[in-house]
Amino acid sequence: MGLWALLIATVAAAAPIRVLVWDERQEDQKSAYGDYLGNNLAKHLAEQKDFSVKSVGLNDPDQGLTEDNLDHCDVLIWWGHKRHGEVTPEHLAAIMKRLKAGRLSLIALHSAHWSKPFIAAMDERALEDAIKLAPKSERNGIIIEKIPPPPGLAKRGSPLPAAQFLQGTNGTNVLKVEMPSCVFPFVDNAGQPSHLTTLLKNHPIAKGIPATFDLPKTEIYGGPFYVPKPDAQIFYEQWDNGESFPCGSVWPVGKGKVFYFRPGHETYPIYNQPIPLQIIENAIRWADPKKK
Repeated sequence: MGLWALLIATVAAAAPIRVLVWDERQEDQKSAYGDYLGNNLAKHLAEQKDFSVKSVGLNDPDQGLTEDNLDHCDVLIWWGHKRHGEVTPEHLAAIMKRLKAGRLSLIALHSAHWSKPFIAAMDERALEDAIKLAPKSERNGIIIEKIPPPPGLAKRGSPLPAAQFLQGTNGTNVLKVEMPSCVFPFVDNAGQPSHLTTLLKNHPIAKGIPATFDLPKTEIYGGPFYVPKPDAQIFYEQWDNGESFPCGSVWPVGKGKVFYFRPGHETYPIYNQPIPLQIIENAIRWADPKKK
């Protein structure tokens, strides 16, 4: 490595990771956090010397997703629940443009499985996976037929998103792609303890995380999770009623990275607890686009 390249790499390594915490900001969050969840999480993350953190919300100017905020964002943390539909298509497009280009990464928490950025990221990943089914020589001019997911919660035993390459006899090739629904068959806000297992202890997001740990109160999600197969499933979550969920998974999307971490509900102070906070810190460092 030349001196100039080494200098650039050294400066990049020393630059703080710019974290934008986006929160729908529900009043219910204050019962558990004394403030909005996003503000509370951002306050903790700002204590890390290698992070530069800003907290924004849906009711901020431009929904907190100004060009300036996104241009100065390495990792976008997203919390949404009841107002997913209010995020504008323009803001979604701005996020996805940067994600696919590798300019920012996305960390989606809990109910953000149904947020516009996460759904769009999973749609993009489904298409990326599908196109690999076609021979390279057949990919130009291919017709992609998107099959929308069924409405509502998924039913147990439903097939996971898949794709089929059909080579036409007249030179027209079709790729049928079942789009992910990003949902699951069961949900119950019973506030029950969950039991988590670290499946990939050597993954950077699992650094310093115990092999098993419990969370005293969570909302229950029952799998399977109808999303594209992740590149790594780091954590697995179970409840005493027999439900289970792949609660910590990662996907490359374009040149960017996506991490989904399931534990939550806004009325349980999960993101005041040391282990979930450590997982978020690890995920930010793993997701930093400056780290190639």
